[in-house]
Amino acid sequence: MSDMKELEQQIQDLRTQIQKSEKLSSLGILSAGIAHEIQNPLNFVINFSQIANDMVDDLTDILDEKGFDLEDEENKELADTIATLRSYLAKIAEHGNRATDIIQGILLYSRGKSDEFIATSIQKLLKEYVWLSFHAMRANLTDFNVTIKEEYDPTIPEVKIIPQDISRAIINLMNNACYAVWKRQQNTDSSYVPTVTVKAYRQGEHLYISVEDNGMGMSDEVKQKLFNAFFTTKPIGEGTGLGLSITRNIIEEKHHGKIVFESEENRYTRFTISIPMNP
Repeated sequence: MSDMKELEQQIQDLRTQIQKSEKLSSLGILSAGIAHEIQNPLNFVINFSQIANDMVDDLTDILDEKGFDLEDEENKELADTIATLRSYLAKIAEHGNRATDIIQGILLYSRGKSDEFIATSIQKLLKEYVWLSFHAMRANLTDFNVTIKEEYDPTIPEVKIIPQDISRAIINLMNNACYAVWKRQQNTDSSYVPTVTVKAYRQGEHLYISVEDNGMGMSDEVKQKLFNAFFTTKPIGEGTGLGLSITRNIIEEKHHGKIVFESEENRYTRFTISIPMNP
């Protein structure tokens, strides 16, 4: 009788795995389609930012021909406006190209192609994507603010990683950390200081990256399901439940590393990534 129950449980587990696989497959196809459609308007954004930049060059040439000296104190306001416009156009192009890289990563992932390992400055990558996550969360969450502490060992050499994947993993961990401290801030007094600490250090032949927050923490039930695809503690519409599942795949399957966590309810959560320095 017990053997029959065990067999029924195995069948049920298999059905659940198949359903999840089908969902992931459908999601991959959907993601590829969305990425392809986004790429076209994104190309217009990047191209027109370059055209606008060329027009600014033409404008300065015209002003020069008309006898306007932009270095003259009388024309300082005009010169500052042109310089600001150039900086804005450069940012549009920079972030447009970054979005293109993300889209290409989605397309490569959905097609099952392996990505390239590139020697990368971990310190620079972390700083860029930690603050990218911060600004994104600040734009999306009401009254969001957080103290971010960064501790990056400056002696860490460049490490061969898949940059777009590691950056995606960092953003996933940062987004969760920021959401956890914001959530706790909504339910506590003004003495609470939401804090996220990001560290990078080397031990032996492994690189370690940790992201720690003093937010909501996790219950034992959440800990058991944490890496399950489609599991989320966020309200409907605020989370897909795929962030940590994808992150574990990036670290353990693609980079042959390890991701572990520690957490205590209403105190802290710490994720630690370790990957080989020479994969």
